[in-house]
Amino acid sequence: MAEFSWDIRSPLDRALVAGPYGARGEAGVSLTEIRNFDLVQVMARRGKATEMAAAAKARFGVAAPETPKAVGTADATLIWSGPDQFFVLSKGGRHGIEALASVFAGSASLSDQSHARALISVSGQRARAMLAKLSSIDLHPDVFAVGMAAATSMDHTSVTLWRGGDRGGQAVFNLLVFSTFAESLWHTILDSAAEYGVTIGHSEELA
Repeated sequence: MAEFSWDIRSPLDRALVAGPYGARGEAGVSLTEIRNFDLVQVMARRGKATEMAAAAKARFGVAAPETPKAVGTADATLIWSGPDQFFVLSKGGRHGIEALASVFAGSASLSDQSHARALISVSGQRARAMLAKLSSIDLHPDVFAVGMAAATSMDHTSVTLWRGGDRGGQAVFNLLVFSTFAESLWHTILDSAAEYGVTIGHSEELA
């Protein structure tokens, strides 16, 4: 009989093996799965984009991105996901779908994507070189600065990509991918990063 459980599990639970991978020596790429986050998609209702933007500004203290960007606040990140829509990424339920329902009542439709997406943080000296194998987006810092975002594809898989704040002098790139495709993309990323040496882990902290 197949095992069954109602416990919430990471979509990378079977695929992620923490530790070193690939070429030996100093790892050029760090892969970290971020777990237990809140992710809400906010989509303006017809003719309500201005009202939605005002509600977002009142709630978060910053303007929601209207172009492919990610905007950080004290306890959330607003990530452009298309015209008149954005993701709210946070922790601890403060900006979960129940908390935001009254904020955007009448101006936007909300969709809880917390368990529908996997979040992968990519960093390290060779992170950009590795991602260049999988994406047509130019990630050079002169073009793709901190806070830039894109809805793109990697290995025929749709992803939301944005550049987070640098860590240890190195660029940090974040990937949101549908949970059902996460394991496949994870293996593709590992194959692409293996020549640089990889450090693999998971974290409860947002990058």
